[in-house]
Amino acid sequence: MDARLAQYTSLGQKDKAPAYLSLLQEVLTRDDQSTVAADVHTLVDHVVNSDAVGPVVGRQVLSELAKALGGGVIKASATRKQIVEDTLAIVQPRLVSYEEQVNVLRFQLADLLEEEEEWSDAARVLMGISLESSQRSVSDEEKLRVYIRIVRLLLEDEDSVQAETYYNRAALLAHSATDKETQLAFKLCQARIMDYSRRFLEAAQRYHELSWVADIDEEERRHMLSAAVTCAVLAPAGPNRSRVLASLCRDERTAELPTHNILSKMFLDRILRPAEVHEFEGTLKTHQLAKISISSNDRLASTADADEDDSSSREPSASKRTGPSTVLDRAVLEHNLLASSKIYNNITFRGLGALLDLTPGAAETMARKMIEQGRLKGYIDQVDRLIWFETGSEDEEAQNKAGGLGDVEQETEDPGAPFTKRWDMQIRQTAAEVESIVQHLSNKNLLATVSA
Repeated sequence: MDARLAQYTSLGQKDKAPAYLSLLQEVLTRDDQSTVAADVHTLVDHVVNSDAVGPVVGRQVLSELAKALGGGVIKASATRKQIVEDTLAIVQPRLVSYEEQVNVLRFQLADLLEEEEEWSDAARVLMGISLESSQRSVSDEEKLRVYIRIVRLLLEDEDSVQAETYYNRAALLAHSATDKETQLAFKLCQARIMDYSRRFLEAAQRYHELSWVADIDEEERRHMLSAAVTCAVLAPAGPNRSRVLASLCRDERTAELPTHNILSKMFLDRILRPAEVHEFEGTLKTHQLAKISISSNDRLASTADADEDDSSSREPSASKRTGPSTVLDRAVLEHNLLASSKIYNNITFRGLGALLDLTPGAAETMARKMIEQGRLKGYIDQVDRLIWFETGSEDEEAQNKAGGLGDVEQETEDPGAPFTKRWDMQIRQTAAEVESIVQHLSNKNLLATVSA
């Protein structure tokens, strides 16, 4: 090999390219492929790093190598992978001169790594592809396909943080997609990113929409429908989730899913039992079982009842939990609280705590948050330590539960941001009422005058 390479060096520039290409073809097609990786390494190192060869011939050799590897000349995937990795390592210092050939080889290496289920490694290989090059123009649609593939590979290894970075890049180019397959791939990435970001309500809606697309394989559509049900169950309890649950329950296909039981019980506002929750927990992915932390303020509020309750009347078996521990735990507790509002007119903090397996203070904290966010209708009586539930009208129930039957007007759900203004308004109203009382007492001459 070395002797032939030295011989080719003395050839004229016009004859060098055919000679090296002929040698490359000979190496790749020989019967004994035990040394093919080493010989290709020697040949590539020579044409890339030898000043006597030049980049023009080097690009022709690398292009032919990439074409041959893509055509399956080398059957063994391990040998093909070694050749691609060696070639990329050799060319890396001279990347500017061989950018197009390097990109082709990176795509091939990513395919090989993906076949071996090395998801993160395949994603990193694709990240190294130069899409913003001054030497060649890359269309927005091609960039979008690369970004979508990177997101998909990263999510396979549940690296949602880095995946969201590339999803944001893809979102800027989504408008340029004309191919339906690319559009569907982007929408699936969108649903999965929402899922990993714990925006379960939006993820459920996206998954359900995709489950109706006829162009997607039947098994994949069933998987998306199952993902929609899972995300709907994990979504925050409230009117918006009720509408999504209603939409899923009306879908006849959900009756065949193993999660249909918990879906129907949530839709019918029935309290979930630990055995049912445990069974559903077995179907969840790792990110859907993530631990959640309780803020110091909530922890303090959840334990504040210790000094206020009569310790002699407290049951020894009372729960000491001060809040939900996982995403699923929080979803179930909020659902059971919402379901209890359909059963009771009011309930004590201690009674709600016993129902939810929480301390009375933690139960009050959860109810307070849901009322503040407009997801639970009611109010809290701190003096009597009661939570009063308000029942909506039949029309409002129809709007929330059945996805909107008839022309029913509904107030926009308050997202919880303007509570400072509401607090200021209450202070002004209280001050005005005090002023009114003082004025009334003054008119009746019931106020004592203070002498100077």
